[in-house]
Amino acid sequence: MHRNAIYVMLFATAGLTALGLVMLFSTSAFAQESHGDIYFFVKRQGIWLVIAMAGAMAAACIDYRWWKTTWWIFFTGAFVLLILCFVPPIGMRINGSSRWLNLGPMTLQPSELAKIAALFFLAWWFEKHESQSATFLRGFFLPLAILGFLILPITCEVDLGTSALIAGVGVAVMFLAGTGLRWLAPMVVVSLVGGLYAATHIDERMGRLLAFMHPEKYKLGEGLQQWQALIAFGSGGVEGLGLGEGRQKFLYLPYAHTDFIFPMIGEELGLKLTLLTVLGYLLICLCGTLVAANARDRFGMLLGFGCVMMITLQAVVNIGVTTSLLPNKGMPLPFISFGGSNLAVCYFMIGILVNIHRHGNPLVARAPNTLRRARNFCRL
Repeated sequence: MHRNAIYVMLFATAGLTALGLVMLFSTSAFAQESHGDIYFFVKRQGIWLVIAMAGAMAAACIDYRWWKTTWWIFFTGAFVLLILCFVPPIGMRINGSSRWLNLGPMTLQPSELAKIAALFFLAWWFEKHESQSATFLRGFFLPLAILGFLILPITCEVDLGTSALIAGVGVAVMFLAGTGLRWLAPMVVVSLVGGLYAATHIDERMGRLLAFMHPEKYKLGEGLQQWQALIAFGSGGVEGLGLGEGRQKFLYLPYAHTDFIFPMIGEELGLKLTLLTVLGYLLICLCGTLVAANARDRFGMLLGFGCVMMITLQAVVNIGVTTSLLPNKGMPLPFISFGGSNLAVCYFMIGILVNIHRHGNPLVARAPNTLRRARNFCRL
């Protein structure tokens, strides 16, 4: 089964991308007023899709083991770009967050590159220090401290969601690599308490928490997006109103083409297509896990698992937010939402998984017990 998993994963990725372009075309009705061209977002996404596919092809052709020797270049580059977000005029501050770089005709979000850099570093570190993965210093403290060089500036950008995403995936990779739960569990608890403290001391984040707990009370303020998203899902029902017939995109639902595009799928295409969308991410998760579990070496295994978790966890957060299961957090839906940096990075991760599959050679004896059990489960 793992030999054909890569084709199922690529089919799911292509399907989600096609759905994203269709929904961008449908939700861009207001683009003519704001940008002078109703096809503005579709064209921009199309350009980024070409760049993303080129990056994916490069990642699929370059031996993934090459990243072992160049991880520090990506890590240093991502850190420098994150710092530049605070340096005007190249750094852009939008809606109270300094997350973007102004590159003239386009913008770049360095935190997306930080996701790749973090995965390269963790996979390299835990292959190099395989025998010490269970120790406190090299299996927990040092990798976490070095990862903090990427997480800290992202947090200072007031991008708590991406910080939490990188930290969460990092902890998962560390666990799979053999880091003991006696250190990870307390650290997770402390991080949750710290994140809650930070959120309650930032007015905007506190408002989102209150809106999550009392959605109807704040439906005209901080809870507007999630309230309108629920209306969109309810209006669409099982069959949907029809492609292009949605009403929330007419500025009732802010950011309907980016972070809240999933409710638009529900409104226009109905429950059936929303469930198929979720199935697409489940297939990417399952098939990507099979590919990673059959990697040739420990580096490929950890890198592959990290790529899969980075994509699927991001999808889980977006779907959770738009269905009011999680507090509001601006995070794009992979392959579907408008956003070039995220699309390019997600495709790059898919390309890495393709390359891991091409060089795949199961070596169960080299995997820790946790990974060996996971691999045996995937083969059932």
